[in-house]
Amino acid sequence: MTFELICEIEPPTKPDLKRVRHQIGTLSTIAHSFLIPDNHIGRATVSSVAVAHEVQAMGGRGIACLNSRDRNLLGFRRDLLTAAAYGVDQFLFVYGDKPTSGNRTSDLTVRSMLEEARKFSPDFRLGAAAGLRPLPAWKRTADFLFAQVSFSLEAQLRWREAHPVDKPVYAGVMVLASERHARTLAAAIPDIAIPEDLVERVAADRMAGVEAACEQVLALRESGAFAGVHLIPVTRYRDVESRLATAL
Repeated sequence: MTFELICEIEPPTKPDLKRVRHQIGTLSTIAHSFLIPDNHIGRATVSSVAVAHEVQAMGGRGIACLNSRDRNLLGFRRDLLTAAAYGVDQFLFVYGDKPTSGNRTSDLTVRSMLEEARKFSPDFRLGAAAGLRPLPAWKRTADFLFAQVSFSLEAQLRWREAHPVDKPVYAGVMVLASERHARTLAAAIPDIAIPEDLVERVAADRMAGVEAACEQVLALRESGAFAGVHLIPVTRYRDVESRLATAL
């Protein structure tokens, strides 16, 4: 079975897709598909459906992430119609990060998005995000699962063993780009424990975060416990590609 590498794209916050195209072109040597976040970390970005279409136009496979935070039922149905028109048929449904301004809508949940998308088209391939905690029965109805980012290989393997499921599960791996990035991430998402020694190494060596993430990807592949990895290279996608291109 192929170990899949799903690379996350840094979505544009301006109406310019040049940087997106560069990420796709660079990472296409190692990526089996690309995940496009939706209003990344609570900021407005170009539609994930539109960027997924751009990925496909460049010969790749795109997975559009849609969050329940920013849309009501009518808006969600619009997104599904747009995706169908563009030929985008893979989605990851998530709750969504806390918005930087404004309020969260309450019309949709990840569960209701799965149900609505199933009714819209049986041909869509639907995924859900899973924390490293007990897995609700309704999430097992998804076609694939993205496990929460973790910096602990042992924690990922323990969770996978404790929660067997007969569908692809992708482990979350993130590159720490800097000490500031690590501190900001730890403050924003307390569920993600970042080892202090890793933060110190990143502070001393800007490549330490890239190397740690690449080592984790390779260790997860060796474990055979996951169908692949959801890799978040952030701004370090060139460095990640150069290290993994010869290792995978």
